Amino acid sequence: MKDDFFEQLAREHVRGLHAYTPGLQPKGINWVKLNTNENPYPPSPRVAEAIEREVGDGLRLYPDPRSSRLRDAVAAHHGLADGSQVCIGNGSDDILNLLTRAFCSGEKAAAFTFPSYSLYPVLIAIENGRMIEVEFDRSMRLDVDRLAATEANILFFTSPNAPTGVGFGLDEIEALLQTFAGLVVVDEAYADFAETDATPLLAQYPNLCITRSFSKSYGLAGLRVGYLLGHSRLIEVVDRVRDSYNVNRLSQAGALAAIEDQPYFRAVVGKIKETRDFYRSEFEQRGWFTYPSQTNFLLTEPRDRNGRAGKEVAQSLYDFLVGHKILVRYFPSHDLTCNFLRISVGSEPEMLTLAETIDRWLQDA
Repeated sequence: MKDDFFEQLAREHVRGLHAYTPGLQPKGINWVKLNTNENPYPPSPRVAEAIEREVGDGLRLYPDPRSSRLRDAVAAHHGLADGSQVCIGNGSDDILNLLTRAFCSGEKAAAFTFPSYSLYPVLIAIENGRMIEVEFDRSMRLDVDRLAATEANILFFTSPNAPTGVGFGLDEIEALLQTFAGLVVVDEAYADFAETDATPLLAQYPNLCITRSFSKSYGLAGLRVGYLLGHSRLIEVVDRVRDSYNVNRLSQAGALAAIEDQPYFRAVVGKIKETRDFYRSEFEQRGWFTYPSQTNFLLTEPRDRNGRAGKEVAQSLYDFLVGHKILVRYFPSHDLTCNFLRISVGSEPEMLTLAETIDRWLQDA
């Protein structure tokens, strides 16, 4: 068999694809993992109880293909009429994939802001779609007119933004909906940590849809559950391209238990936000520019003991942290992000270890 046998069999555009690169997964023990924005606290105890009830004879049966109970619970949580305005996915990545599959092609362009979630261009490329990138500048001001001028069929817009953590007001999002002619996908993976979200606009703007995740605020990254909120006719279209059994029985049961335990959810989110705000203040006291975050992470521009910032300084701190078994995220390939590190909000002991290790770096840098 020739080395390029499978390359030659593949569709032409697939040969040039590059897969999404997730955050580094550590091997071994005693790592402080602050690079993938996971919840540092366990999910509601009700989640394990619900999953245990499903284990056994139930596993030989297919799951509900529509995740109907979870759709209804999500709709009720957001004050929607019923589950016809909800689609459940295998993580919000699955939902983003379905939207790209349904609304993007070589003729129907997809736009996205940058910096943003780096999965968007990967999904568009898989569909051999035409992509339009609209860059923010360092101010992270939302340029509504420029986005509308793209004339794209679908726009992926992360709010709050990743990786900066910057939130956007309802007036800005509404202006975008009024101006953009296509489908606006507001990716709200981090909205539970934000001051506001776009759900109040759903009733007025049928070109709005919202994606959410159970991975961050509910602590269910390992179960892979996300969802889409939108007009019922949009949900019908997305269901046409959805895999029949895209969410397994255990994930449906766990997510349903999590969303029903709102007191636990609110307590965990409150704790994370308190830790986030404290460490943003700590970074700023060091003289590090840090974006005001409405997420569960901080994007900060480190300075060495001589007050220097820049790509070499960020790389130096990143390498020092990895050498001390602390993982954060570094995006060196673009001018807007190469001077920064993105740090997930961990538990208090994890964040204290991080701060102490930064102090050691400052002594050495």
